[in-house]
Amino acid sequence: MPDSGSAARAKKIAAFDPNAPGDADAGLFGLPFTPAEAQVVVVPVPWEVTVSYRAGTAQGPAAVHEASLQVDLYDPDLPNAWQLGLALEAEDAEIAATSARLRPLAADYIGWLEAGEPAAQAKAMLAVPALVNAEGDQLRAWLAAKTGALLDGGQGVVVLGGDHSTPLGYLDALAARHPEFAILQIDAHCDLRPAYEGFKYSHASIMHNALALPQVTKLVQVGIRDWCQQEADFIEQSKGRVALFSQRFLSEERFAKKSWKKVCGKIIAQLPPKVYLSFDIDGLDPKLCPGTGTPVPGGLEFEEATYLIRSIVRAGIVIIGCDLNEVAPGDTDWNGIVGARLLYQMANWMAVSQGRLAARKHE
Repeated sequence: MPDSGSAARAKKIAAFDPNAPGDADAGLFGLPFTPAEAQVVVVPVPWEVTVSYRAGTAQGPAAVHEASLQVDLYDPDLPNAWQLGLALEAEDAEIAATSARLRPLAADYIGWLEAGEPAAQAKAMLAVPALVNAEGDQLRAWLAAKTGALLDGGQGVVVLGGDHSTPLGYLDALAARHPEFAILQIDAHCDLRPAYEGFKYSHASIMHNALALPQVTKLVQVGIRDWCQQEADFIEQSKGRVALFSQRFLSEERFAKKSWKKVCGKIIAQLPPKVYLSFDIDGLDPKLCPGTGTPVPGGLEFEEATYLIRSIVRAGIVIIGCDLNEVAPGDTDWNGIVGARLLYQMANWMAVSQGRLAARKHE
């Protein structure tokens, strides 16, 4: 499919100084490209209705955008990465407003459950899940249509949440266009609970919902360190459809003096030619994401995570799409700073895998 934005993008590349300070009025990472001109478009989804511990992820896309203006654009492996054409869509005000409206209702409902479901509040509380689920259906359909149109226009897509429930509609769009693919999930949690706390589209249910798509032939989970018996049973009964590389396994490999390169090789061996990358930032060590909704001790270092992504692409696997979720500003800019740099790596290496961007030869 022809790249309709190539001429406009070329003019902006010729006029842009990648060494200049980030312009607060510019786009993502201070780049000059509009979504129509971009080869890769980031779709923000400011949604956090069902978060069950700490809120704030709805502000994640804005925090990442703000922090991205301070990211230096040079990458030794991808020296021309900034020329790719990377842009952030504007946030949908209706989605943000719906999330803000529903979040207090869901929080009250979760509090009611935790209080033992007092009978005096039962009538009001029991109506909440159906309302939230209906709005979740709408969000899913909206994102499927949005990302599907971008894909059909020949663009790569990254979804930027919001909580981890957000990318399901994007997976629907990809499933309509790819007969089969795997999901590589980097996360502290399995997210395999069915309708957690009564919410069909809970952040803790995203992978359970994703596996309902027959096109998702494999789920490879990396960095998991918090999961329940129900999820453990689900994995065991999946007949290999779910492959778990838990933090315990990763640590034991490290303690046995196994190199991270070899560990990554074991992960890559589980992946088919097409992969969707789903990255919950709490998959990183929480010192890198202290504001995230449900932090857990342990986790990957930043360079471990990005090395894995680079290794996947260098193995010839195509990343057909990706998402970054659960970045919450918290009390420090650090969350957005780390999230922005992770987003830059994910978007650029996805583009390399899709033939949109060239990487230097790796020795």
